Amino acid sequence: MADSSFDIVSKVERQEVDNALNQAAKEISTRYDFKGVDASIAWSGEKIEMRANAEERVKAVLDIFQSKLVKRGISLKALDAGEPQASGKEYKIFASVEEGISQDNAKKVAKIIRDEGPKGVKAQVQGDELRVTSKSRDDLQAVQQLLKGKDLDFAIQFVNYR
Repeated sequence: MADSSFDIVSKVERQEVDNALNQAAKEISTRYDFKGVDASIAWSGEKIEMRANAEERVKAVLDIFQSKLVKRGISLKALDAGEPQASGKEYKIFASVEEGISQDNAKKVAKIIRDEGPKGVKAQVQGDELRVTSKSRDDLQAVQQLLKGKDLDFAIQFVNYR
């Protein structure tokens, strides 16, 4: 019988991030506590730019955006937000959406699978994803449960299960 496999990836649906950003922008424009503070959130190239005229207000914009991401099922581990920076009379936060599993992180996950996973399960790095193979589908499901239980510092999804 052929081996079963699945891929571990770290991808973010760009449209969902866009929708969360639009929802956050709409909420910021209508909320009473944001009146007169020039708060905004928008794409700036590949980054997301949040601005307001006070440091705590720009942090509140980030908080609203994060809550919208969570509601849309996007892990906050995929969002890399910087610290507030003063720019003239306003404060800005730049955030980026991280995709793909780096070589170091892929090696960490492969080591976890090797050390703690069931015997006979193999993990190999393929670019920015990881392929996990085994003869037993139960072992693959055990690996998925093992990785879900780990507190990794990046978001992972399981795709291509066959």
